[in-house]
Amino acid sequence: MENSDILYIIDTLFIIFSATLIILMAPGFAMLEAGLVRTKNVSTVLTGNVLLYAITSFVFFIWGYNLMFGGNGFFLDGFEDDGYSKYALFFFQMAFVSKTVSIISGGVAERIRIIPFMLFAVVMSGLIYPTVGNWTWGGGFLKEMHDLAGSTIIHSVGGWALLAGILILGARNGKYGKKGNVRAIPASNIPLVTLGGLLLWLGWFGFNGGSVLTMNSVENANLVAQVIVNTNTAGVSGAIISAIIVYLQYRKLDITMILNGALGGLVAITAGADVVGDWQPIVIGAIGGALVVFAVPMFDKLRIDDPVGALSVHLVNGIWGTIAVGLFSDLPIMPQLIGIGVVAVFTFVVAYVFFFAIDKIMPLRVTDEVEYDGLDVPEIGVESYPEFNKSKI
Repeated sequence: MENSDILYIIDTLFIIFSATLIILMAPGFAMLEAGLVRTKNVSTVLTGNVLLYAITSFVFFIWGYNLMFGGNGFFLDGFEDDGYSKYALFFFQMAFVSKTVSIISGGVAERIRIIPFMLFAVVMSGLIYPTVGNWTWGGGFLKEMHDLAGSTIIHSVGGWALLAGILILGARNGKYGKKGNVRAIPASNIPLVTLGGLLLWLGWFGFNGGSVLTMNSVENANLVAQVIVNTNTAGVSGAIISAIIVYLQYRKLDITMILNGALGGLVAITAGADVVGDWQPIVIGAIGGALVVFAVPMFDKLRIDDPVGALSVHLVNGIWGTIAVGLFSDLPIMPQLIGIGVVAVFTFVVAYVFFFAIDKIMPLRVTDEVEYDGLDVPEIGVESYPEFNKSKI
């Protein structure tokens, strides 16, 4: 066997393994959302997560990947191996696209109808995400923006699209009082939230580490290890600082905020995990965790109802992480700022237009009666907790 063949096999297996870790984030998102929504909506959230993985993967395979990387038509025609199997690279990118839509899923939960949301998933995986990816990772006019694994390309894109969806949908009934007071709607299953958060954390090692795309030399293998250590460091820093801030505010610890703080740190390091080191991931992750703690009540004050805190985690920290590359590395900050702005305008406008159009064709939001009783029976036909699901708040 030729040495080049061995290196080809190593990189192909590395990419496939990393993609598999990323796909573990699908049950992570599902469990996190299922634990944070009320019991009467759990089956709907779980069904939505399964369907969006299937639909986005299918659409991305047919034409999304071609749009993103300039292929010839449909499927994987026109692509060649580049030191590793073209199928491995597609599998890796396919794992990414479903995560972008998963970010939206939790934020619109408990009031969106599942069929219209799946139509929007087609738009995200077949138009919005591939277009942004083409401008950046595909060698387009934003290629100078450094974004290793998608602080902007994945997390901010998902966040901007989510913001558009929330503005069209509105808040859950009863979330905000007439005098502006915020009504807390507690999580229904903390063990599921914890499991989901930790699965996402685990998947992030494939998310960021795999984005190096090669470990066929000592230098590349060391870079992968550095990226993974930086990723974990930012995550633990986000968790610790969010725990400290919450305790200072309320003299109690909140596991949901700690987990979201960790996820905020992970999102923040995603853009620059390969170009920072030593103390820098600590600062980036800590700021990410702090931003989550302060952004959650900020969005509530603006009456932007986000049941899982996805805007605070993904949108806010996607922006912060992309800026941090210009602050903590030798790379210039201007391409980062330009990329953030262009992606924000494009994603929000296109997402808003399509959410609005879909809403006119078939209403996005369930009726007040369905929202009160829960979406599980009308939308899915089965409850997750039929023996005690009596929640009507």
